[in-house]
Amino acid sequence: MTDPADLSVTLVDGYVDEPAHFGVPPYISTYPRFTAGAIVDAGVPEANVTYHTIDELREDRAKWADVADADLFVYLGGMTVPGKYVGGTPAEPDEVRELAWAAEGVSVMGGPIRFGVGEENAGAQEMQRKDLDYDFLAMGDVEAAAYDLVDSGLEGFENRYRDNDELDRWAAQGAFVVEQHPNHPEYLIAELETSRGCAYRCSFCTEPMYGNPAFRTPESVVREVENLYERGVRHLRLGRQADILAYGGDGEAPNPDALRRLYGGIREVAPNLGTLHLDNMNPITVVKWPEKAREGIRIIAEHNTPGDTAAFGLESADPVVQEQNQLNVTADECFRAIEIVNEEAGWRPGDDPADAPTHGDGAANRLPKLLPGINLLHGLKGERAETFEHNKQFLQRVYDAGLMVRRINIRQVMAFEGTEMADEGADIAKEHKKRFKQYKRDIREEIDRPMLRRLAPIGTVLPDVHLEYHQDGRTFGRQLGTYPLLVGIPGERDLGATIDVAVVDHGYRSVTGVPYPLDPNAATMDELTAIPGIGDRTAGDIVINRPYDSAAAVPSPEIDFSTFTGSYPTDERPSAD
Repeated sequence: MTDPADLSVTLVDGYVDEPAHFGVPPYISTYPRFTAGAIVDAGVPEANVTYHTIDELREDRAKWADVADADLFVYLGGMTVPGKYVGGTPAEPDEVRELAWAAEGVSVMGGPIRFGVGEENAGAQEMQRKDLDYDFLAMGDVEAAAYDLVDSGLEGFENRYRDNDELDRWAAQGAFVVEQHPNHPEYLIAELETSRGCAYRCSFCTEPMYGNPAFRTPESVVREVENLYERGVRHLRLGRQADILAYGGDGEAPNPDALRRLYGGIREVAPNLGTLHLDNMNPITVVKWPEKAREGIRIIAEHNTPGDTAAFGLESADPVVQEQNQLNVTADECFRAIEIVNEEAGWRPGDDPADAPTHGDGAANRLPKLLPGINLLHGLKGERAETFEHNKQFLQRVYDAGLMVRRINIRQVMAFEGTEMADEGADIAKEHKKRFKQYKRDIREEIDRPMLRRLAPIGTVLPDVHLEYHQDGRTFGRQLGTYPLLVGIPGERDLGATIDVAVVDHGYRSVTGVPYPLDPNAATMDELTAIPGIGDRTAGDIVINRPYDSAAAVPSPEIDFSTFTGSYPTDERPSAD
């Protein structure tokens, strides 16, 4: 029998995207961390565990030797919702199969890939279960499979789910693997699991396949956070749950006390966090238990960092689609839930929370603490031409009411075995694809851009924007967090740097910004002309008349230049004298 202490193990992260779980960089999902913890718990030394992302293997073929030479190779991945990604590119099925061919030791794959594999990572398609030439496919928890496989001397395992005692150990023990992520430590956000499973049974969703909600204790999550924090992680998201408000309760009703222990405990063991965000919140929970929900939302807004997003799974505002797919919230109920989150958490740092939602003249120049994000899904049973109009009218109603949503996510269904959509396939989505594309453009033009102007008006400051790539003479970057804004900055700056940015213009789902505070004695012509009210002539005057001792001395008659300079000069930046 193989001694676990002598085993070499390689984990490859092909990235995951599930209804309640995200792991595309800059995120790292729970799968590699829990699997690494399980392997160590089974007796393999930490030093014998190697972790790579799929992007690393694409960039450096020499790292494929770690796959080939490992006694045990574990592939982790799977996309059960379609998306577009900036920080990394999820593994395609052909790449996953090639990894299996490269592995000379025992190979196993797991994660949401067990639900099915399509021809590509996209919506409007049918998914089938395939083993992709691996020795084993973990149809239960891949971390449990990895533990049992090591414990058996690589002979095999029974498909099973891990229990809470195992999870408590593995979550804490697997924190070490984050240090091998190429984004560690500055640009890495760790996805945290508080629960999995769902009390509801929507026709399209894979989350109910995990069963009814099963909650980790606050102490278990906090211990994992403490270990991650000690390993240099400063950015966290409570994203692995169907409904954050239901945490620690019966799976449906809010439990504010559990949220207080969870968020308070995280802040105690990780006092200098850069990001503390969440993902999913069920709007039906907000409207069925409004007072408890309000208390829970206030607790979250007290402890989180600005720009946080609570994804609301409306899916469709069409009552016909709602009925045929067992969707659990009506358009009116979702609208009321949006109101409540705006009223309790739609304030900005520096504003009075009692004034929420805050926007317009006089609002602080930061993003709100917590706002809803709306999910709309197309290709569901019962979809018709009227469905698209119902959705557009709902979004217009939200905007006209003076409310804010952080983002509107519009997707097409992926049909997985085990869901009710498997019987329907993706035929409806394919049939409506042309209408879908026009409708999506309409929403981007008519709703997204005006909403973005309300959410992040000119002068809004976005701290710690990480610069990721160059395009068309501009540098693009994002903050760390849930659904961060894409920011375009004039000029080509050093990639990998982190700067503060002030918003100067709006796209449909992105903004243009200039470095903040902007130094009038160093600003480029491109940066100056990006500011509304400053054309080429004024920008030329600003450059010619340098240096300036104060923002008030900058010749910019149509704008208040201090909006972009802040307090100028600052202690760190001496005056022109």
